[in-house]
Amino acid sequence: MNAVWFGAVPGVLVLAWAVRGLAARWPKLVPRALLAVNAALFAGAVAMVVLLLTADPAGAATTALAQAGTGGASWAALLGAAIAVAGSSIGAAIAVAYTGAAALAALSERPELFGRAMVIVGLAEGIAIYGLIVAIILIGKA
Repeated sequence: MNAVWFGAVPGVLVLAWAVRGLAARWPKLVPRALLAVNAALFAGAVAMVVLLLTADPAGAATTALAQAGTGGASWAALLGAAIAVAGSSIGAAIAVAYTGAAALAALSERPELFGRAMVIVGLAEGIAIYGLIVAIILIGKA
């Protein structure tokens, strides 16, 4: 299954090169081309998830989790940890984007607000740390 992704890497590189060529000639088409590339990568990721979920484990090689006999709950804990980290990171990125823009706007008018602005941006970044802590707790219970 990894061979499929390794085979797709040259295709992704060709698409990226084509988008770069489009940027030089037709700058208005770049957002559409990037959207198409992202859609293709998303479709490939969804296909891989479907293949992994529908794969026959009888023919698969034994993994370390299967040898340890951790049971069926370990994949759920790992999936929950991944969702916690991904969700909190995306939320933190959105929060830092808005608070960082507002902090820069405030700093351009009053530079003495640097300390307060950085505290607010740091609080927004703390969201990602909370997700990481939840993930560590979930992996510890697996």
